[in-house]
Amino acid sequence: MTTSQERILPTDLRNEMQQSYLEYAMSVIVGRALPDARDGLKPVHRRILYAMHELGLTPDRPFRKCARVVGEVLGKYHPHGDTAVYDALVRMAQNFSMRSPLINGHGNFGSIDNDPPAAMRYTECRLQALSTDAMLRDIDQETVDFLDNFDGSQQEPIVLPARIPQLLLNGSSGIAVGMATNIPPHNLGELVDGLIATIHNPEITDIELMHYIPGPDFPTGGQILGVSSIREAYTTGRGSITMRGVAAIEVIEQRGRPDKNAIIVTELPYQTNKAALIEKIAEMVNEKRLEGISDIRDESDRDGMRIVIELKRDAYPRVVLNNLYKQTPLQANFGANMLALVEAEPQLLTLKRYLEVFIEFRIQTIERRTQYELRKAEQRDRLLQGLLIALDNLDAIIALIRGAADTPTAKQELIDSFGLTEEQADAILQMQLRRLTALEAEKIQQEHEQLQVTIADLRDILARRERVLEIIETEALEIKEKFATPRRTVIEHAEGEIDPTDLIANEKAIVMMTEQGYIKRMPVNTFEAQSRATRGKSGTKMKEDDGVEHFLTCRDHDKVLFFSDRGVVYSLNAYQIPTASRTARGVAITQMLPIPLAEKITSMVAVEEFTDEEFLVMLTQGGYIKKTALSAFSNIRANGLIAISLSEGDCLRWVRKARLDDTIIISSRKGMAIHFRADNEQLRPLSRATRGVKSMNLRKGDEIISMDVLPSQVSAQMAALGDEEPEVEDNLNGDSEDSETEAESSFTGPWALVITTAGYGKRVPVNQFRLQRRAGKGVIAIKFRNEKDQLAALRIVNEDDELMMITSRGIIIRQAIKAISSQSRAARGVRVQRLDADDAIVGVALVPLSGEEDEPIIDEEE
Repeated sequence: MTTSQERILPTDLRNEMQQSYLEYAMSVIVGRALPDARDGLKPVHRRILYAMHELGLTPDRPFRKCARVVGEVLGKYHPHGDTAVYDALVRMAQNFSMRSPLINGHGNFGSIDNDPPAAMRYTECRLQALSTDAMLRDIDQETVDFLDNFDGSQQEPIVLPARIPQLLLNGSSGIAVGMATNIPPHNLGELVDGLIATIHNPEITDIELMHYIPGPDFPTGGQILGVSSIREAYTTGRGSITMRGVAAIEVIEQRGRPDKNAIIVTELPYQTNKAALIEKIAEMVNEKRLEGISDIRDESDRDGMRIVIELKRDAYPRVVLNNLYKQTPLQANFGANMLALVEAEPQLLTLKRYLEVFIEFRIQTIERRTQYELRKAEQRDRLLQGLLIALDNLDAIIALIRGAADTPTAKQELIDSFGLTEEQADAILQMQLRRLTALEAEKIQQEHEQLQVTIADLRDILARRERVLEIIETEALEIKEKFATPRRTVIEHAEGEIDPTDLIANEKAIVMMTEQGYIKRMPVNTFEAQSRATRGKSGTKMKEDDGVEHFLTCRDHDKVLFFSDRGVVYSLNAYQIPTASRTARGVAITQMLPIPLAEKITSMVAVEEFTDEEFLVMLTQGGYIKKTALSAFSNIRANGLIAISLSEGDCLRWVRKARLDDTIIISSRKGMAIHFRADNEQLRPLSRATRGVKSMNLRKGDEIISMDVLPSQVSAQMAALGDEEPEVEDNLNGDSEDSETEAESSFTGPWALVITTAGYGKRVPVNQFRLQRRAGKGVIAIKFRNEKDQLAALRIVNEDDELMMITSRGIIIRQAIKAISSQSRAARGVRVQRLDADDAIVGVALVPLSGEEDEPIIDEEE
């Protein structure tokens, strides 16, 4: 017989099992197996880091026993087995498991051979600097919510205030009920670049983000075969990424015996057990499933991994290596499954979606931190205002306090008499006598004024989203500068994989950038050739205070290098620059490249192929010139590369491609030009981070305005003529289109095209610019029609070329070079474009010829 307290409630077993299993499944999914998209951590990892933070195990403090940390986590936050906690702690300290370890381990924490770590009573640990700076900073400033622990005796954070995309940085793996996650690790620097690109351009696509985050970066290095699998993982959330170890074929010298070939393995795919791999290879050799191997040994040491696979004399090394890739874990697949918790709900995340989730989390974190700082600042300022009231009414307040019967009475009278708050009255009553001195009073006033500025700034941050985004960018860049390391994993195109350029026609195009940094790409055929001295067509729509600054012609498959005034070079594929109509404004360059606001693009160069035979010649505004091998710029990081070292106050202005036998011609604003060789005697090659040498001796008030390169064939012709300038009769009027001299009429080119800002121009035979030594004054290139006219560009052209000119108001004209008459250096030229009174020519570019071998020629001015 049962009592009323022991009543048995009848229930449907099917419904009860279903409900209970769902609750269990969600508990495993949310509380154990899947990481949170915001900080990229599972609860056990978050609790370990927070417990170590509470214990004060910062990077500058001594190591503590892991058993102490595990006990803290078990007793306060994670009521599960100690093995689970210790295993999680060990993994966060292994540099072969985590791309950027979060814990600094001291002792035996296991190895890539799958050796187990020492017991927790022997090992010690403390937090890495990355954890304190990027994961736990600001946690005490109400940036995240806290909840009760399992017994209600402690509070633990729901999420850590991560400043970096930790979910992708170190990846994650876990098996829940009915679902699993497997996220590969990535490079910190690339993640920050992708984060900033998403902030600058919220409409960026997953494919465009791959320019900044090209793929996973595994801690063990290795190779990734194929870009299509990475693209699939980033755009869908799932993909099978093929990993391959790094192996080379070497010849081993043997004393007294013939040399032998050997395969040397130096890097393994991520999560591959080295000892198991060697055992697997040996087993397959014994079973005759792998042919051609005579011996295998592990020569790895503290300096790095080295597995030596000796081959038989009749073996083909490449065949054996391919069989190793095919039949052993030397090549493996990483099944990416980017599943994480977003607002406690499992979601399959694409690359862009994850960065959007992280940015929203960072916005909330910074807003909460700012609100906390604002509240503290306002509280402090209110106390200071009370102290200032007391100092202004010092005698009356002292008399009031002396006349009061007790402290509560004095407090209430202060509130009633001076309109103070309780906190202000308490602060006055607690104020020490030494604070009544004039110096202390001045300090209180200064602190009050500083707090007013701080409060206004904090309120501005809360009122403007762009300020919050700037803070996210600044803090992420600080972490990147301090902790980023070079990429370890190399991404290779798989055999037969289609390159993106195979799907894009290699058309001729114009790339245009305005002074305010708006860039666009247009087909060259947008502008048909026009007659000389006509007005041209509008090439872009600009604001009143904007103007065209850089103008370049290239092909869609070319790499476009962007050089900034700071001497930094950035890179984009030409086809990545958005196409736009003639009247469109374009997109901001900051949406395409991570360029700081204080930095400005001053030159653009189109490159078809990076070779050692070509150089980049760089010229600064201060007149320093240098050349550096083009191959030094073949691998430009997403955040740029130092191209030249600059003196204080100087800036990089012009960059051109040149070969060793070419010559260089530099012109000045007042119409002077100097012509010298680009060989190693006049201009020896220098590394990237160097300043260069003096290029031209300028007259007072003059400045360098352009630089161009004469091809080696022209230089050879001039050398055959003895570098002598022919005697010509200058046409000083220069008004006639038939002003050719006898020497010029027989000249077949190439020519120096001279264009002025007022719209006048001429062709001058290049042999009229004699070769000089570097750092001279040069010769006259043109005589101007009036004092206001100045040189806009001096370009090397052929008679069959076509040029495109652009004005400060964006008017573009395209015309044939042969339509411009040939004149001497001292002539004034003919009108090449009709301009309005307030307009001026600022850029000249040459249209690429139809042949694939032709190189694009560029120019950009002012």
